Amino acid sequence: MRTKLLLLLLSVVLTTSCAVVRPGEAGIRQKLGKLDTEVTTQGTIFFNPFTTRVIKESIQTNNLELLLNLPSKEGLSVESEISILYRLEVDKVSYILENIGPNYTAVITSVFRSASADVCSKFFAKDMHSGRRSDIEEAIQVKMAENLNSQGIVIEAVLMKSIQLPRGLSSSIEQKLQAEQDAMRMEFILQQERLEAERKIIEAEGVRDAQKILSVGLTPAIIQIRSIEAFMELAKSANSKVIITDGKTPYLINAEESND
Repeated sequence: MRTKLLLLLLSVVLTTSCAVVRPGEAGIRQKLGKLDTEVTTQGTIFFNPFTTRVIKESIQTNNLELLLNLPSKEGLSVESEISILYRLEVDKVSYILENIGPNYTAVITSVFRSASADVCSKFFAKDMHSGRRSDIEEAIQVKMAENLNSQGIVIEAVLMKSIQLPRGLSSSIEQKLQAEQDAMRMEFILQQERLEAERKIIEAEGVRDAQKILSVGLTPAIIQIRSIEAFMELAKSANSKVIITDGKTPYLINAEESND
């Protein structure tokens, strides 16, 4: 009975005196409230459960989602859903836990509020809903990195996933975009009409030039030569034909038709 009790006690001690650090985690011992400088990224950590505990933190890329109202240059409030992608530097996990604490996401949120207010106040509300969104995201990321990188928190990206503009401004932007699309469509139609008009002018000029060339080139002598060439071709034909001419312009009659 006593042996079984000792074995049970030993198994409990062994179970509570080791911690498994999985891939993507960083484990660090805290002995009597003092953090160890050695960080384990994966494997097993053995420790004295009576004086020591193991703190595990994720070193993978994490996503912190926020829903905030961002100020714009014209003083409007723009509601946006934000994703902040961040990770902890492995060799600074001990520093983060000691100087910031396990609730470091609150610090990330505070830094984001300050950085976004500083950056967004330089942009108009419509810029957050246009192609300049990426510029705003990058500027906020750079601003946050200035405060957090030195503390071991790496900001990988700031993503503005959704932008809710004030109702009046949203309608104005939609109307402006619709007007721009209509103007572009009309310009395209006018351009097509101009091209078609130019094509018709070129075609008419070509016909006119061809007629001028024919009128200049078809002299009486050339017409007479062409008539002689035509008579010579007719002479080679096996069919009988009647040719009526005044010596200038021939008139051809098929023999079968004349019999009728």
